[in-house]
Amino acid sequence: MPKNLSGTAGMWWRQIRVVLAAAVILPMVALGLNVQSAGASGLTPALKPPTILTTGQIRYCSDISSPPIEFLNSKQRPIGSDIQIGTAIAKALHLKAVWEQTAFSGIIPALQAHHCDAILSQLYIKASRKTVVDFVPYMYSSESVTVPSANPGNITGFDTSLCGQTVSTVTGTTAQTELATLSSTCTSEGKSPVQAVLFTSDVQALQNMLTGRSTAYTTTSETGAYYMRADHNQFKFVGKPFGRILTGIAINKKSPKLLAALKHAFALVRKSGKYNKIMTKWGISRDEL
Repeated sequence: MPKNLSGTAGMWWRQIRVVLAAAVILPMVALGLNVQSAGASGLTPALKPPTILTTGQIRYCSDISSPPIEFLNSKQRPIGSDIQIGTAIAKALHLKAVWEQTAFSGIIPALQAHHCDAILSQLYIKASRKTVVDFVPYMYSSESVTVPSANPGNITGFDTSLCGQTVSTVTGTTAQTELATLSSTCTSEGKSPVQAVLFTSDVQALQNMLTGRSTAYTTTSETGAYYMRADHNQFKFVGKPFGRILTGIAINKKSPKLLAALKHAFALVRKSGKYNKIMTKWGISRDEL
């Protein structure tokens, strides 16, 4: 209260402060948020679990087989960027993260059958999926061009510098489709087409480049990052990612409070810098939201 106010004026000022505080707090309570005083630290208000979660934990369905997003370490414990992001979100809600290994082909039915509270498994946000689940967008999935560290083909990215080059990739992927489109652009400009060499696995495609049989290797940014963690001196990314698709944490349509809480918790994780640290740690900062 201003020092020069007293008596009736002072009482009026205190009432105004109460009304203003309520105007801020009540909307947050409606979302199931536990509003605590930020105090002198200026920290963002903490959260409490949404009322839909009563067990002290949040269960994530995840196909834990896609490094570096989610996979099992030597002790058969889940690790990866999704695991750390999901855990950080859970901590913001004062919950324990529990991971339910779920085959990707049945992951949405598993959510609808309440085998978990949310899906965190790099699920693409598609129009057809948005009709059955709600999403909290949290990262992109993209393709990238990698080249040997010396870059003998002088490739600058997914552009016409690939015209006339031999490029290895995995059959049936987005990269294969994009390379075919780029090759058509090359020929329409009077340049040599892209010579795509197809393999059934990323290991084979990568080795083809590292042994000099191709001058570039295209794959998902996440897969490229995973192999670079093992030996970052042999090859590198060039240019910007392409074929970017937004991915999200999926929640049942009938869980609006959980959706609101997860959106807010993820926003806190991003604001704190934790999200960037996780994405950078796993080499996939180019796929940050």
